[in-house]
Amino acid sequence: MKEKVESAKAGCLVPLVNHWVQLNWDKSNRIGSLEAKSWITMASQNPNNLSLRSVLEKDKLNGTNFIDWYRNLRIVLKHEKKLYVLERVVPEEPPATAPRVEKDVYKKHQDDSLDVGCLMLATVLSYLSATMNSELQKQHENMEAFEMIEHLKKLFQEQARQERYDISKALFQCRMVEGSSVNSHVLKMIGYIEDLERLGFKLNKDLATDLVLQSLPDNYSQFVLNYNMSQSF
Repeated sequence: MKEKVESAKAGCLVPLVNHWVQLNWDKSNRIGSLEAKSWITMASQNPNNLSLRSVLEKDKLNGTNFIDWYRNLRIVLKHEKKLYVLERVVPEEPPATAPRVEKDVYKKHQDDSLDVGCLMLATVLSYLSATMNSELQKQHENMEAFEMIEHLKKLFQEQARQERYDISKALFQCRMVEGSSVNSHVLKMIGYIEDLERLGFKLNKDLATDLVLQSLPDNYSQFVLNYNMSQSF
């Protein structure tokens, strides 16, 4: 009787794992580019009514969404042809005898850096105010866009490192208690895996599936064997 119950539970697990793998990888691999194309298309169709910058104004940096915020920032700046200011520092001002084109390039870089820096400050200032003293806030206010983003990346890298460690530890040590809900257990593991992806550490789908299967109790060993054999054909 017990074997029949476990078999029924395992039968529920197959579509759950397969459905999650299908959704998580088939769609997430395209989501970033689709979002970017969608936003840019809407902005080009409604230049007076919709600004991509509203995305940043709506989803301001809050301390836990740096990766999403940074991705959105890059999409906005790519559309505005200002992404370069995050990738290289403003050059030194050319001498008075420099060619006009060189002066124009410098002036544009300086103006774009100021514009992007103000945009970034507007979307991170509330977070900085809540987490940093006034001196550090002033330092950010005086930073150029390139310097500011490099500082923020370093700051949140440290936070993301600890968060990644905690989540990966919970994921790798996660074990289903015999007799507990299979669905709840698998959904909990999926949550850990998606949290790691949010931090920029996406697991290979086969490895993620293996982790879920390895977390099952011994009485699911026959199911795991059958599942692996079915995936090899």
